[in-house]
Amino acid sequence: MMLNIQRYPKTNNKSLVAWNSADEYLLSYFLKQKYEKPKIILQGDRFGFLACNLASYNPTSVIAYKSQEKALQINLENNDLNIAVINTINPLEDITEIIDIALVKIPKSLDLFKLYLYQISKSTNEDTIVLASFMTKHFSKNILSIANEFYEGVEQSLAWKKSRILILKKPKLFIEKSIISSIKLSSDEELRQYCGVFSANNVDYATQFLLENIKLNKLDSRILDLASGNGIIAYNIVEKYNSNKWKTPEIHLLDDSFLAIESSVLNMPKNNCSYHFNDDMKEFKDKYFDLIVTNPPFHFEYEINTEISVGFFKQAHRCLNTGGRFQLVFNRHLNYKQLLRRVFKRVELVAENSKFVVLECYSEN
Repeated sequence: MMLNIQRYPKTNNKSLVAWNSADEYLLSYFLKQKYEKPKIILQGDRFGFLACNLASYNPTSVIAYKSQEKALQINLENNDLNIAVINTINPLEDITEIIDIALVKIPKSLDLFKLYLYQISKSTNEDTIVLASFMTKHFSKNILSIANEFYEGVEQSLAWKKSRILILKKPKLFIEKSIISSIKLSSDEELRQYCGVFSANNVDYATQFLLENIKLNKLDSRILDLASGNGIIAYNIVEKYNSNKWKTPEIHLLDDSFLAIESSVLNMPKNNCSYHFNDDMKEFKDKYFDLIVTNPPFHFEYEINTEISVGFFKQAHRCLNTGGRFQLVFNRHLNYKQLLRRVFKRVELVAENSKFVVLECYSEN
């Protein structure tokens, strides 16, 4: 039966699809093996293509993103599949049963791939097999290095439609590993984050430029760090309020990535902070925030998609108080200024250099 698998969120870009040949190859390779009622786990199944096609096996799907969770729900419903047939866990949860087969779509973040294999390695026996697919143009020797950390047998399939599969067999003895890394902010200050979170080794340059030019108001009572990552923007805001001896406002952090939100929990003070694992701002009331700050994402795996950022602009406008401010940084070539002027009546330049632009947009509704 041909299933109807759609992207979430929807896109007007016809070149962006819900699966590619690496997904198809993974599915067809698995089905040709004719396993009898195996215990299956799925990782990197961003839009539910594998989960929907393998629903009869009652697989467990690892949900790393809220948008992934929503896509899975939408595609199960669209194909009249019972949502209850798919078990879901997050990337930090232990798998409760021994896995027979793991199907992995290798993500762009190889740290996340490593975390996936680490999660699997806790629940394997000598017969567990991992099938991990990738597009050949995205191959890196680091993929093999990571696979060899966990498996004695690492083989590559023949290429099919510019994709390949790694077949991993004979799991090595499980060894406890650290899944948290540190980013030095100064000689005595650092942030922590889980494997697979954006900008693992240093502070992202665009974010750094935003922090150097951020404009704060001691009278702001509610602030949102949108697409918050490991929480560095919110962390910096709290530090600035403390150094100025201002009353700390109510701080909210929102991100599509489960691992990002869990990382920000590691870094932020316990008081006045709320965490939102979500890909949109629908949970917030109109005119709720005095300030929204963001370095909005436009890379999603290997795709470039600015539609999600544009969606954030409209949602930010709705959620800002009259006179509230929306501050953002972006790469110059994205030319967001024109798009923002369609949403906000007043858009001002805060700072710019050869690579990045910081704007402040005002809500005057």
